[in-house]
Amino acid sequence: MAFSPEKSNFRSPLKGPPSPSWNDLLLKNKKALNHVLFTMHLQSRSNKQTPSSSPSPQLRKSLDFTLPSLVSDPISLLSDQILLSILSKLPDSQRNCNSLVSKRWLYLQGRLVRSIKLLDWDFLVSGRLFMRFPNLIHVDLVNGSLISPGNAGVFCSNRLLSSHVDCNADAKDWFLKERFVLPSDEIDKGLRILASGCPNLRKLLVVNASELGLLGVAEECPTLQVLELHRCNDQVLRGIAACQNLQILRLIGNVDGFYKSSVTDIGLTILAQGCKRLVKLELSGCEGSYEGIKAIAQCCQMLEELILRDHRMEGGWLSALSYCENLNTLRFMSCKSIDHCGWLDEDVGSCPTLERLHFEKCQLRNKESLRTLFLLCQEVREVIFHNCWGLDNEMFSLSTGLRRVKSLCLESCSLLTTEGLESALLSWKEIQSLKVISCGNIKDSEISPALSTLFSKLKDFQWRPDTKSLLSAGLVGTGMRKRGSKLFKKTCDWKSLPGA
Repeated sequence: MAFSPEKSNFRSPLKGPPSPSWNDLLLKNKKALNHVLFTMHLQSRSNKQTPSSSPSPQLRKSLDFTLPSLVSDPISLLSDQILLSILSKLPDSQRNCNSLVSKRWLYLQGRLVRSIKLLDWDFLVSGRLFMRFPNLIHVDLVNGSLISPGNAGVFCSNRLLSSHVDCNADAKDWFLKERFVLPSDEIDKGLRILASGCPNLRKLLVVNASELGLLGVAEECPTLQVLELHRCNDQVLRGIAACQNLQILRLIGNVDGFYKSSVTDIGLTILAQGCKRLVKLELSGCEGSYEGIKAIAQCCQMLEELILRDHRMEGGWLSALSYCENLNTLRFMSCKSIDHCGWLDEDVGSCPTLERLHFEKCQLRNKESLRTLFLLCQEVREVIFHNCWGLDNEMFSLSTGLRRVKSLCLESCSLLTTEGLESALLSWKEIQSLKVISCGNIKDSEISPALSTLFSKLKDFQWRPDTKSLLSAGLVGTGMRKRGSKLFKKTCDWKSLPGA
């Protein structure tokens, strides 16, 4: 017969009496807990009064509460400053959940938000943006400025811009038409509202703005330090020149498949004369020549980093970099060429402060332009080649003139071989760091004793030229590649089955 044993109430005499739980302590000390909570609530309510004043009869009547109501929501007794301090220490992943607790928490959580990416332009124009998030310092208006159909099934994306596309739109110039982006007047109106509501704005991303709109932002937001401007031209740069404290500027002139605009030497000269405190400048899809880069180099003496992405510069612009007195980093990204014009060695000049030279997704096929660049950057310490086309042994041998290289990174450079790598590494006497990843023609079996000795002296060494060979070497001895054969091993004679 089945039965369930009852729990025994026997208590060992060696054990002492059970310790009281927190619930028992709270229930026994109702009077003390009530006094503590009453004091906290009285202090928070009387902060607005003078220290010498006593609570009014209405306040005393409002403070007449019972213990159950206090215990049910003790957090409501905290002031906004204390609650904001608590919420600010929570991780960002919990912010959306915290804002659903109550209207008060929703408002307090909005005060902690500093950065926002606007998707609805009416949310800015109506003023609800500042009521919901009053302390913004970083605002991205790019996606909110685009007019995209809500029911479109096509999504066009670029590393700089992305938007929905109407299926009936022309595939060649769908974005060049004004109906796919808000007009400049509407953008300027939104910028005026933003400048009046966010006087402490520090970073702004905007598209299709005019000179007047940027002038309003420059006057109302003197703390603006970072600006990213899409679809800009020479006239728009007059407004940027009014931003006296601007330190980081990103200009996007042309984006293939999205829009086209022109930034020439005129705009670069206006920019150089106005924004003299620039520390970092990125020119994406911009035109120009020797004169424009020279004006920036001479006026922006604090410039430390220059990024050129898919540039349309005229031939001969490269030698203007010799006028940069504090340039530390030079990056080429998605460039089809470096320079179309070759220079004599005595006319190139030098940039003695340049220490970092980066190439990413660039076509390095012009030997003369690459040789000119290496002559200009003879004092460089760090060189990075990431997924560059045309970088073979002949092109890479030009880097042997960089005598002070301490760090080299090669990633996805399939034309370079072990022989070409060795010739450059042995010429660099100060090399300390080497990183080689996914370079298919660099083989482990072709490493010479001299190169192996050099590898042993490096402080930082990452060697993964062939991913397939690395995977095979890592599986040796584990049996992972052989376990699958056991699943398909014949366990019976199929001919003996019925119907075979």
